[in-house]
Amino acid sequence: MKIRYILICMICLLCFTACGKNGKQEKDDTTQSNKDEYIVVGFSQLGAESDWRNANTESIKKSLCRENGFELIIEDGQQKQANQIMAIRTFIQKEVDFIVLAPVTETGWDTVLREAKDAGIPVIVIDRMVDVQDESLFTCWIGSDFVSEGNRVVDWLRDYLDANEIEDSQVHIADIQGTLGASAQIGRTKALDAAVEQYGWDLVAQVSGDFTQTKGKEVMANLLDEHEEINVVYCENDNEARGAILAIEEAGKVAGTNLLEGEILILAFDGVSRVAQDLVQEGKIGCIAECNPNHGPRVLEVIRKLLAEEQPEKLFYVTEGMWLKPDETQ
Repeated sequence: MKIRYILICMICLLCFTACGKNGKQEKDDTTQSNKDEYIVVGFSQLGAESDWRNANTESIKKSLCRENGFELIIEDGQQKQANQIMAIRTFIQKEVDFIVLAPVTETGWDTVLREAKDAGIPVIVIDRMVDVQDESLFTCWIGSDFVSEGNRVVDWLRDYLDANEIEDSQVHIADIQGTLGASAQIGRTKALDAAVEQYGWDLVAQVSGDFTQTKGKEVMANLLDEHEEINVVYCENDNEARGAILAIEEAGKVAGTNLLEGEILILAFDGVSRVAQDLVQEGKIGCIAECNPNHGPRVLEVIRKLLAEEQPEKLFYVTEGMWLKPDETQ
């Protein structure tokens, strides 16, 4: 009886082991099937801090979809470079076919991008640039000319001041910057700094608003308490601009386009959301330099070129315009 019991237990154990192996094999086969059927792309998005960022993510999802032959793996970095580096290493371990990176800051990518290159995985950088010693660590970059965006805004301000016969000495600017170290922040700040030096405008303060409405409102409220003379606010994205408008109105002031009547002139970037566009039409924002978030089609084009063993352009600048007041032409 004891021997019979032992034999039954052994048979059950063997059956269980066999089932386990078959299950694992089936899972591995499914994974391999997906990998064979679809082009696998790992996308490290830096976060979801703004309307622009969300539109950017949706553009990638729409282009790199299963209908187009892709398996897209998205990792949200939550505004932390360490999270993005971890995501890239996970993509390497999964042996994805391509990596798309929207970096939170420009520096600090050399090591992990070297790992991707050694693994033979092309890296496509979008939006913000990476500052690496060896540019072969990434295949190409797709994004905006942020200095050019800034120049369009300061040129608009120059024309506005001239048209209203406002002296340069009467201009007192607060710069609500984006996330410090981000390409957009660097380029847009650079354009403003150059204009301030050229025209002699009074740059009252430069404080980061992290590209968010909440921080933009907080920063604007503090600036109004400290600097009553502010009459122009250069917001480095339109979420910050919306926050700044709320702070201005809560302080009993007016966000508008009439400096001669004591209104505070708001300048901004991106223009993705309908809310921001409506604020331009209402005259609460003077102008918005468009920042095009639709990188998905361009990423798709680059991947298809690489699959065809063609070499894409190293730098690809997207086309952009301006959102202007009702009485102006684009």
